Amino acid sequence: MTASRSRSRARAAPAKAVQFDRPLTPWLFLAPQLAIVAIFFYWPSLQAVTSSFYLEDPFGFGASFVGLDNYRDALGSAEYLRIAGFTAVFALVVTALSLGLGLLLAVKADRVIRGSAAYKTVLIAVYAIAPPVVGLIGMMLFDMHIGPFTALAALFGHEMKVGIDYGDTVIALVTVAVWKQIPYNFIFFLSGLQSVPTAVREAALIDAASGWRRFRDITLPLLAPTAFFLLVINITYALFDTFGIIDVMVKDKPANNPITLVYKVYLDGFKGNDIGGSSAQSVILMLVVAALTVAQFRLIERRVHYG
Repeated sequence: MTASRSRSRARAAPAKAVQFDRPLTPWLFLAPQLAIVAIFFYWPSLQAVTSSFYLEDPFGFGASFVGLDNYRDALGSAEYLRIAGFTAVFALVVTALSLGLGLLLAVKADRVIRGSAAYKTVLIAVYAIAPPVVGLIGMMLFDMHIGPFTALAALFGHEMKVGIDYGDTVIALVTVAVWKQIPYNFIFFLSGLQSVPTAVREAALIDAASGWRRFRDITLPLLAPTAFFLLVINITYALFDTFGIIDVMVKDKPANNPITLVYKVYLDGFKGNDIGGSSAQSVILMLVVAALTVAQFRLIERRVHYG
């Protein structure tokens, strides 16, 4: 009896934290990752903040301190505000469509019994394609001469002119950006659906009459942590990772094409040689994204219940 009690106490005892003989040992394990973050994130960020207060010579021969003039020029520019408005709408539409279609495909795939492996592979394969390659495929799909989407629009009496007409270019950019992101959302939503316990599914069949009620009242709340994670990831994708798509699809086209803020930073810095102005724009974008992320965690995460 005494031996059994001692064994049960040993099993119930909490696991001890890992102890290192030397206090510097954990820092040695963390050093590579900390070095990567410092070199590729903090150092460029500090350089951008510093450059935003200067008017720099494009050839690197000198710089003049101008204070907040670069920020005033950016925020006071009608073109910058117009691009900022398009960026907000673009991020909202791409995020909503990517999440919605990814969730829809995940729900349908979760019900597939035969051929589910092939179904998942076909959908997730798209995510392995690099953004510039996706942009090149988008150019082919919306080409004015051989593009199948252009031919489809012609059947309805509309002549698509991607790269020339502003509205057609917006449709093409949104379509290609959503197509690129759907597989990522799909695989996470599908994993979340398959992790729902069988007992919960069976109880839902008894308690809820319709499939929509079961999904709304039971499945969707269980997917809330996954959906919140994907919301943050998709907004970041729409703001930053679509750069390669936009660069390929609007490069060398007329100047009235829609672009996002991150692409304007590139144009002003590398094409226009306005290092100070592009640095100020990058700092503004960084602050907006940071504030948006904090707002998401403060407002939305409170409604997310982690089971």
